[in-house]
Amino acid sequence: MSSLSASSGSSIVVDDVSVTYKTSLDKRPTLKSTVTRLGRRERVVREVEAVKHVSFHVPHGSVLGIIGANGAGKSTLVRTIAGILPPTSGRVEVFGRVSTLLALGVGFNKDLTGRDNVRLGGLAAGLDRARLADKYEDIVEFAELGDFMDMPMRTYSSGMYGRLAFSVAVNMDPDILIVDEALSVGDARFRRKSANKMKELCTQERTVVLVSHALQTVRDLCDQAIWMDQGVMKMWDEPDAVVDAYTEFLEVGQDALTLEDV
Repeated sequence: MSSLSASSGSSIVVDDVSVTYKTSLDKRPTLKSTVTRLGRRERVVREVEAVKHVSFHVPHGSVLGIIGANGAGKSTLVRTIAGILPPTSGRVEVFGRVSTLLALGVGFNKDLTGRDNVRLGGLAAGLDRARLADKYEDIVEFAELGDFMDMPMRTYSSGMYGRLAFSVAVNMDPDILIVDEALSVGDARFRRKSANKMKELCTQERTVVLVSHALQTVRDLCDQAIWMDQGVMKMWDEPDAVVDAYTEFLEVGQDALTLEDV
């Protein structure tokens, strides 16, 4: 694929990005250590290299799929692109207004109504009040929550949470949409509706980054794909080539179940 030197016209540039964070673990105590430490648990700090020296660019108006096993660094990578996590080293450049759907319901205040959360989300996304008023009806219509929009979100089921989060993200008219495993919200009918909306967005002049285990979706929607493994970018190429290499690596084949659940 093209190098970063050819990234003119890109919406996203990721240049030699690494992300390292620290996490603490409880070490299982022995009887002797429990006595000597007076019952206090010993905590061990572990350093995790979640993303290691990753470089790529996403041309304006294209759709990038990111695949890989759980713990491969996919979510850390897109959170870094979205500006939620700072890179430990390297640089990320994003050109345009970003809408993210990284974890359903994150950012919602459970004590506020759905209506109030939509307003706050729209203002945070940079929409003025007039534009937000126009988009509000689209969001409500797509989410199909009716009178629940005027009820506190603590009364929502997880499916209702997901429907509203998806509707907010896709109806904010972003230049760049980043979606992390969020296409399976609601019932079967709403999932089909969400998939059709994503297909519509992917045909428009906007940039989409899609993290998914649904490999057939990556084949169908994406212009290019990245395979992440243990924080390393194993491959960056056309979707068919990346999916073929990934499934061969896993030695699972490409039956219908595999293509939706790997």
